[in-house]
Amino acid sequence: MLSITEENYLKAIFKIAERDQSPVNTNAVAASMQTTAASVTDMIKRLSEKELLDYEKYKGVLLTEKGRKLATNLIRRHRLWEVFLTEKLGFSWDEVHEIAEELEHINSDQLIDRMDTFLGYPRFDPHGDPIPDADGYWTRRPQVLLGTLLPGQLGVVTGVDDHTSAFLQYLNQLGLGLGENIEVINRVLYDNSMIIKLKDGKSIAVSDKVVQHLFVKISA
Repeated sequence: MLSITEENYLKAIFKIAERDQSPVNTNAVAASMQTTAASVTDMIKRLSEKELLDYEKYKGVLLTEKGRKLATNLIRRHRLWEVFLTEKLGFSWDEVHEIAEELEHINSDQLIDRMDTFLGYPRFDPHGDPIPDADGYWTRRPQVLLGTLLPGQLGVVTGVDDHTSAFLQYLNQLGLGLGENIEVINRVLYDNSMIIKLKDGKSIAVSDKVVQHLFVKISA
């Protein structure tokens, strides 16, 4: 059995490795876990002893097959709980992340498998993130950050790269939920902000911070 802290480290390392496609360095883990490099080093040693990480000094860490399986299962639990909380209990997408952070540590495969069945085997969570199935298979879809689109291009909002309540509530204010059709009208070179048009014809300005954390599927 792993502690909650150990599970959180595995999940953090998995996400960093997936994003950067390379061995994960101590500083990146420390930033993600909001702790010191010394604490990360101690945890890496502990997880390496449990054969969950491969660590090479000065190069970083990678999850072993065992570690990757545990991290994938943890993410599966988290995202299924988010679907359950939004679809069955009426929570909004900006409310569920912190609750799911606690529920994901309930270690019952039977519970999760039954919830998956009950929910109809969802492939994506309320934030657009893929949910791995019981065999660890992920459903991927083509998507890019909004900031990569050019004026005149059309897209559909498919996900976010920031799950904080503040960011999601701000998107609610802008009307930028999942499934929203957008058109890029203009790119402001001064601050990399964008003017985009929503499906109701309304044009809004979105900051560089928003366009770098919002995923879209290009439709034209």
